[in-house]
Amino acid sequence: MSTLSNVNVTEEVIAEIQHAIEQLRFGSVEITVHEGRVTQIEKREKVRFGQDAQRIKPTAPAAASNH
Repeated sequence: MSTLSNVNVTEEVIAEIQHAIEQLRFGSVEITVHEGRVTQIEKREKVRFGQDAQRIKPTAPAAASNH
């Protein structure tokens, strides 16, 4: 794996990634890069249930929003 990168990341992209991460309680953020440019950010949120089967509410109102 290379430690050097030619990916151009703007402040706007960094802000979007940070926003996606801050909204998650359980889930993942996937960043797609095409020809050295971030082209897509996907956020997947999981809904988990505790032992007493009560739903743990997501932190963001729209659990499946994509950017």
